[in-house]
Amino acid sequence: MIVCSCNVITDHDIRNAVSSADDVLRHAKQVYGCLGCSMECGRCARTIKTIIDEALGTCARSCQTGCPHSHAVADTPSEAEFALAAS
Repeated sequence: MIVCSCNVITDHDIRNAVSSADDVLRHAKQVYGCLGCSMECGRCARTIKTIIDEALGTCARSCQTGCPHSHAVADTPSEAEFALAAS
């Protein structure tokens, strides 16, 4: 099924990108980058996020210590990022 008509990206393309990426892809922007394109209209972002979550399974809901993906996830900004944002 074509998920993104602007870039002609299918659900299979998204699942393959998630499963073959070196780092964990958790956002549509990361999938676009992995596939060598960028978001155009943005209508597919929510669907892409749903497919990512399905492809990652339980890991998408909570990456715990010991999970092979936990080292690649940085959901909270570091102090350095806060400092840069405040400057």
